[in-house]
Amino acid sequence: MHRMGEEEVTRIERVIDECQEELEPLKSFILPGGGRISAQLHQCRTVCRRAEREILGLSRIENVGEWPLRYVNRLSDLFFVLGRWVGKNLGETEYLWQRGLK
Repeated sequence: MHRMGEEEVTRIERVIDECQEELEPLKSFILPGGGRISAQLHQCRTVCRRAEREILGLSRIENVGEWPLRYVNRLSDLFFVLGRWVGKNLGETEYLWQRGLK
């Protein structure tokens, strides 16, 4: 059985860094969506976040080690960045969250 480790996390972080080089820094929250592929990548991020919460809950009763949580956390970040990157490369508009009126 393959064990997760620093190498897998580092690989994900490299891809995140490469994609972010082509993206504008975020100055606001963005609304997930855009085109179909971008929306699906944002949905993948949502699933990873849910898995992250499940792993955290499991870690309170079982020794799961640090890598599953760390890996899934970085994987969810990768899906977020890929959603933005794909949207940019397909010419999709990135919608920024705006505070509602009081």
